[in-house]
This record gives sequence, C-alpha cells and structure tokens, in this order.
Amino acid sequence: MKSILAVAVAATLFSAVQSEALAAMTAGTQRFFDPATKTWITYGPGARSHKNPVPRTVVDYDGPYGANTIVVNTSERRLYYVLGDGTAIRYGVGVGREGFQWAGTHHITRKAEWPGWTPPPQMRKRQPGLPLHMEGGPGNPLGARAMYIGNTLYRIHGSNEPWTIGQAVSSGCLRMTNEDVVDLYEKVSVGTRVVVLR
Repeated sequence: MKSILAVAVAATLFSAVQSEALAAMTAGTQRFFDPATKTWITYGPGARSHKNPVPRTVVDYDGPYGANTIVVNTSERRLYYVLGDGTAIRYGVGVGREGFQWAGTHHITRKAEWPGWTPPPQMRKRQPGLPLHMEGGPGNPLGARAMYIGNTLYRIHGSNEPWTIGQAVSSGCLRMTNEDVVDLYEKVSVGTRVVVLR
C-alpha cells in the first residue's frame, strides 16, 4: 500500500512540476495564424504586449468617400475601410511622427505577404544600425502584409510592435497590428483608393 501511495505522490509532484515548467515556457507567448501560409506564427516571451490597443470595429460612416475606399485620419490615428452601406470598418493605426506626416490621395499599387524590407537611404542615415535589407517574417518591422501606396515610399503595413498602434511613431508609413493588416489586405485590391487626411 505504501508503494502505491508513494507512486501516486511522485506522479502528482511530477505533473505539477511539468505544468509549471510548461506555463513558464509559454508565459507571454502569442500566436498568430497566417492565412497565406496556413501556419501559426509564435511570438516569444521577450516581446511586449501583442494585444491590439485599438480594436477594430464597424462604425457608422457618412463621409464623402465611396465604398472600397481607405480613408486615413492621421489626427485620429484611425484608418477607415468604407463598406458603402453607411458603415466602415475602423482600425487603429500608427502614423508618421512629427516631421514625417503627409496627406494626399493615391491608390494601392502593390500588395505583398510577409514583405522584405529595404530601409531607404534617408532612414539608414538617421539610424546607421539598420540593415541594408531584411527578409520578411515575424521579426520584420513591416509585419505580415504590406500595401504599397502610389509611387511613394509609404505603405500600409503590419508591425512587430503592436503596442505602437494609435501613436505617431513612424517615418510616414501607416502601421497596423498584423491581425488587422491581414483583415484589410483580404478586402482590398491593387487600385483601391487611399485618402490620407491630416
């Protein structure tokens, strides 16, 4: 009887230790499903919060822009995808910091999944430690998707820093959480109108 009790106690202790070890290993990890590759991407525990600080929502929209238009209000730090039925999907975005804001009307000229990133020379001059090029992936600052805006250097793209959404932090690009940029990416096409307001 003592040996059965000893085995039961040992098994319970082993199970508790394993559970704590597993919890410690997975604490802080976040998973994101990439529909393009149909795989899960896991972000490590060293990253900051991956929770979207500005959750997307459908809102009433009575603005002057028609269906399938992207309207970015940089002062609100919000992007609206106009649905055309008096509503729009509102997303939080990170916008250009002081000195990097812009406005204008363009169109989406290219779309890319897990895009590579080549920092422009002006950016590398400001930040000499930047690489010449970075392949796409979870560590890439362009995130899961990018939609290129006109003939500018600007993009609407994902981010590996979702805690920056809703802030003026970029060099002019419009950043979204990876989950939101995938959602928008699936709705728009090359040629979609983009209106950026200040």
